[in-house]
Amino acid sequence: MTKRSVARFVALAALALSVPALLAQTSPQGVISGPVGPSPYDIVRFWHKPFAKPGFAFGGNSGVFAESPDRIFVAQRGEYKLPDPVPAGFLGFAGSIGVNVLTAVDGRVWQNCLYTLDSTGKVKELWTQWDKLCEGSSGPGPHRLRISPYDPEHRVWVVNETFNTIYVFSNDGKKLLRTLGEKGVPGKDGTHFGKPQDVAFLPDGRVLIADGLDNHRVMIMDKNLNYLGEVGGFGKGPGQFNGVHALGIGPEGRIFALDRSGGRINVFKTTSDPAKLEFVTDYPGFSLPLDIIVNDDAIWVTDLNPLRFTKLDFQGNHLYTWMVPKDLPDGYLEVHTFTVDSTGILYGGDNQYGRTQKFVPKAGADPKRLIKAPWRQK
Repeated sequence: MTKRSVARFVALAALALSVPALLAQTSPQGVISGPVGPSPYDIVRFWHKPFAKPGFAFGGNSGVFAESPDRIFVAQRGEYKLPDPVPAGFLGFAGSIGVNVLTAVDGRVWQNCLYTLDSTGKVKELWTQWDKLCEGSSGPGPHRLRISPYDPEHRVWVVNETFNTIYVFSNDGKKLLRTLGEKGVPGKDGTHFGKPQDVAFLPDGRVLIADGLDNHRVMIMDKNLNYLGEVGGFGKGPGQFNGVHALGIGPEGRIFALDRSGGRINVFKTTSDPAKLEFVTDYPGFSLPLDIIVNDDAIWVTDLNPLRFTKLDFQGNHLYTWMVPKDLPDGYLEVHTFTVDSTGILYGGDNQYGRTQKFVPKAGADPKRLIKAPWRQK
């Protein structure tokens, strides 16, 4: 074994012992029900290639969206300034040297907040012209990145939690087309937000906004982004929230909203009134649900404690769960966001170790245990 290999082994062993201390978020234990088994995917080790200038590493990868197999968007919470000298055993991301980039805010630098990767994990485009939209943030900043499946222009939506804003960019990143909300000004009306978390797109052009950690509501906007109505409110009652973290759209007007600290999924459906959604039911038993993808007949959710992917049917039955280990070099502290490309490749962003990983279906994997690209009305 070479000296470099020994150093890397020692660093990994030390980090494995320190993983509990790295955890940035605590939550109650989720309920494990239904079949539990191995992951149907293989991780492509060290797929996400470092590109930062010397002395920096990825920040929290909070938003990941696969527009195609060769263009994967990443919204990250700036970069992390590494210690000098960089500790032995550094594997290209801050988590490999025991740093949790979600809590290590003193090392956060607002640069390279938006970029794209190619199929090999190499950086393809750097949207550094928009780093200024994150500068000066005292909080985590970018939270989600989405593209509507119904938009012929493939505009890119970036939700900035800390500044209470949502930005809409041209697909090439050259133009900022629209800013929703007022930077640094929280509010509860139809044009302001309270730590927004996500956006989702209905087939008829309406846009739903998960607003959010402070306002605990799902806003309904028309195709021109005028406010129509909202559902939710703070609480534990039917259709209420303790933080709306992510949204998923499914067939027959189904809308799934993750009740982050409420530990459940609230289910709504569209009505004949474009300004109203009807509460249907909720699926409890989660600790801190993180992100969601809806397929033709099921939903997939990531949950924090224990860290896992879980598949549910539209009645809330748990069909399959696979655990996500924290152990490096392939582990996660938080699968904050996940996305699937048109070929079935899965990508997951880690908001705490600070990187994105690529998951390839195992040979012979059961197709029912694989996550498909999000449902869209054809």
